[in-house]
Amino acid sequence: MGLDIFVCFDNNEEVHSGDYDDKTFDHFNKHSLSRTFCNLMFRRHNVSNAEFEQIEKITSIDVSAFYDMEKDEEGIQYLLEIANTDEEREKILEAAKKHEEKLNGNIDTIIDTISRLINGLASIEKLPDLLDDNDNDILDNKIYFANFNEDKGVGYVGNNFGQDLRNFKRQLENAKTKGAKTTYFIYG
Repeated sequence: MGLDIFVCFDNNEEVHSGDYDDKTFDHFNKHSLSRTFCNLMFRRHNVSNAEFEQIEKITSIDVSAFYDMEKDEEGIQYLLEIANTDEEREKILEAAKKHEEKLNGNIDTIIDTISRLINGLASIEKLPDLLDDNDNDILDNKIYFANFNEDKGVGYVGNNFGQDLRNFKRQLENAKTKGAKTTYFIYG
């Protein structure tokens, strides 16, 4: 078992209703993000100069919008429970409100960021050689970041970075056709 990352929307019910699970459309293979992508998102909490930050430097593309997508309602509830004063609770709620406001209407920004990353990384032949694993190669950099322009996985198993980005973009574009305006991550 491992931790998975899920892309959610302000209108999840509409996005995932009707024919979404119809195997004819192959949304599972075309939209799933790998557990490695999930680990990539968490790397910034474990190492300095994580791979996404390195990619940001290589491409000159700001990836902070991805980190802004992280939504932690359970964490907020926990913080509210352990807060000692009403003032502390108010600060937690205010920070959560500001985060929600930052997310509001972000789908075009995220699609644009992904598109620029895909375009920027498509011509870099040896991306794994440019990345420092910080002596902790949990992402298996030589495999995950290799062959950017090829889809390697099935569903979310075995996806490389390029496939994860393309799947992510397809999922957002599909959601946008169903009226989604805001997107965020949850982990489970």
